[in-house]
Amino acid sequence: MKSNGQTKSPDPTDVLRGLAAGLIGGLVASWTMNQFLAMTSKLAEELNRSQGGQKKKEKPEKKESDDATVKAASAISENVFDHKLTKSEKKVAGPAVHYAFGTITGGFYGAAAELAPVISAGGGLPFGAVFWLVADEAAVPALALSKPPTEYPVSTHASALASHFVYGVTTDVVRRAVRRVL
Repeated sequence: MKSNGQTKSPDPTDVLRGLAAGLIGGLVASWTMNQFLAMTSKLAEELNRSQGGQKKKEKPEKKESDDATVKAASAISENVFDHKLTKSEKKVAGPAVHYAFGTITGGFYGAAAELAPVISAGGGLPFGAVFWLVADEAAVPALALSKPPTEYPVSTHASALASHFVYGVTTDVVRRAVRRVL
């Protein structure tokens, strides 16, 4: 920002307001992303059944491993608190990690948008795509919270990207609305 030929520093209170708006946006977006994933999963199951697919495979499947958020919660619990999570604790801890990570990431986005407004260009779509790429495609596998990306079908990546688009757009819409009143 220029004013009379001088570079103007961002107002720290604006950055804090942006952080607060982003935190709220990230929380709402995390919930919205979950709803989107639940809806698309249900639609995929119905489509599979309507095309003659079976609900359950005939061969017994291997025990499904925990998802990345449950693995992260378990690692935190074991390494920080020296406590192994029970099955019922995992049902709470996994979503808690998801919501905490989504909320915090939204906060960073909100603060960054105050410092460099160009970050919010695209209405949150680029933010969602970068979040997907950095978190799902790079960090989660690097931390051994999931298999390498090459071991998942393209449809899994497409679904994850779409859900992160929903997350990014929702974060931005809510952040902008909250920011107008803060």
